Parts: sequence; structure tokens; C-alpha cells
Amino acid sequence: MNAEEAKEVLDKLANREMEEFRITKEEFLAFREVLVKRDDFKHFRGNAQHNGVIIYTYLEEARS
Repeated sequence: MNAEEAKEVLDKLANREMEEFRITKEEFLAFREVLVKRDDFKHFRGNAQHNGVIIYTYLEEARS
């Protein structure tokens, strides 16, 4: 996953065009690099699953 693909996915989550997005442990670092630079970073929740899969969702209220 490159930075442009990650940005597109994050925008879709924020705009409610997607409910959730799954990434693998191999994609995690590239995805996270884009995620932490966003102003709405605290609205994203990553839920770790088995085998290094992470499910990201967008929250109405920012997490603390």
C-alpha cells in the first residue's frame, strides 16, 4: 500500500463511504505513517485481530 492509497482509504472512512477497512501487518507501517499525520487522527480506531490483521473504523467523537 502506498501513501496515496492509504489517504484515499482514510478519506472514505471519514466520509462514511466505507464502514471499516482491514489491513495486514505488512501494510500497517505505510498505512500508519499517513494516518498519524491527519488532523482527525484521534477519530480512527484500529482493532487488532488474529494474524496481524487490523480493522480500522471512524468514530464520531475523537478518542481520548
